Amino acid sequence: MISWLLPQASSFASTVDGLVLLISVIVGVWFILAEAVLFGLIVKFQARDGVRGRYVSGEEKTEKRWVSYPHYAVIVFDIIIIAAALRVWNDVKVVAPPSEEQVRIVAQQWSWTFVHAGLDGRLDTADDIRTVDDMYVRRGRVYTFELHSRDVVHSFSVPAFRLKQDAVPGRIIRGWFRPTLEGTFDIQCAEMCGLGHGLMPGRVHIGSPTQHEEWMRGLTNPGATARTVTPATPVTRVAANDPAYAHPGETR
Repeated sequence: MISWLLPQASSFASTVDGLVLLISVIVGVWFILAEAVLFGLIVKFQARDGVRGRYVSGEEKTEKRWVSYPHYAVIVFDIIIIAAALRVWNDVKVVAPPSEEQVRIVAQQWSWTFVHAGLDGRLDTADDIRTVDDMYVRRGRVYTFELHSRDVVHSFSVPAFRLKQDAVPGRIIRGWFRPTLEGTFDIQCAEMCGLGHGLMPGRVHIGSPTQHEEWMRGLTNPGATARTVTPATPVTRVAANDPAYAHPGETR
């Protein structure tokens, strides 16, 4: 149902949506039930001429049941939600599939820098490729990322992936995703990071294996005759010893 409003562009997007749907159904049913009881009691016990109100202490067993039984039911549903949430957390955050590609994500006020592994599939080598505000990935490949912040706390958010991860200065935070849907999707900073917070959009471009291979080949070999995918922003090759692209907090 959520996919009608927002595409599912990663392998775990449907899992996250399933958890959100479960919580929405449980909370929705309880909301409807609680409101029905509330308005039913308002109608039943509304003031009437010649009828005195009755004081209810709530100490009788028959009266306590109206409170105790719903409490027990809420606890049961809470356990169901927690169990489902732990399963999703384990699948998304704890158990990562073997890495097939790597990308480094650096957040700063107010832009995103992406360092893509070149044809050798490894970061910090001579063929690394740096882009600003645009990340290019291949459909169906498992990507592991290193998330950095150069200044304040940011939050790397890709709604179509159902992915959100804080970027904390001084820490390298790792995660993964596997794109499953070709297209261009929004990247957002989901943490207030200063005056330009709202001016920090990015894009993730998901291409087919053939498109991505041609794009990478064209970048690493500008003289190639193969058709290349034109990036939305300028792309430069990064030398492994270039101090401008060192890890935040490191020098080269």
